Amino acid sequence: MRILLSNDDGYRAPGLLCLWRVLSRRWEVTVAAPDRDRSGASNSLTLRNPLRAERREDGFIVVEGTPTDCVHLALTGLLEQDPDIVVSGINAGGNLGDDVLYSGTVAAALEGRHLGLPAMAVSLVGRNPQCYETAAAVVERFLGELEHGFIPSGTVLNVNVPDLPPERIAGTRVTRLGHRHRSRPAVAGRDPSGERIYWFGEAGSARDNAPDTDFHAVEQGFVSVTPIHADLTRHRALDTISSWVGKLTIGNGT
Repeated sequence: MRILLSNDDGYRAPGLLCLWRVLSRRWEVTVAAPDRDRSGASNSLTLRNPLRAERREDGFIVVEGTPTDCVHLALTGLLEQDPDIVVSGINAGGNLGDDVLYSGTVAAALEGRHLGLPAMAVSLVGRNPQCYETAAAVVERFLGELEHGFIPSGTVLNVNVPDLPPERIAGTRVTRLGHRHRSRPAVAGRDPSGERIYWFGEAGSARDNAPDTDFHAVEQGFVSVTPIHADLTRHRALDTISSWVGKLTIGNGT
């Protein structure tokens, strides 16, 4: 199996290096990762400026761009042969619930799926996570199973691993995304010149952490596996919106 490995924490991040070491023992792994921390980049793609990519002596491809840039450039211009799967991570911190809307880790995986490949995003849940070997072992096990199975078309696996040693992991649960409360207020301050600056407040705590959610699974010590996709259509709202939009007369009445 050939694996394209990326992340949003940068090519020197401990999670990426740990995962590369573990997966390279069994498979052919190519790394294409940002030149620095790009957390929160979501699906942003660089369109108006050229991208620079450097292939290092260790084989890593370091891209001066976003996580999405890294995967897109690797698959459309840098690799002579497509990989069998795109893996993004291991992220330093969880990507639970609404986090997937902002996550560069998830975005890198979604870009792989957008370009026709199976994909997985992997995060280690904790404020200062340490147990990267646990998450790497989980990914190795999943990929071993995927050699004989498949990920449904259009689907990315969003995997969140508790920051625990292997013997304390309770198991694996397939979950849905939970939801957070509103983020905490922005924190105002001043720079050395006296100009007003702001820091975003912390993400809100879990609002929907029912037993079938990713939040609940991780809290109970389980690895959470959430199948996600990029269709943002709210299908259940189509009839409701149509009932009032259909009454509007705009332009020539159509």
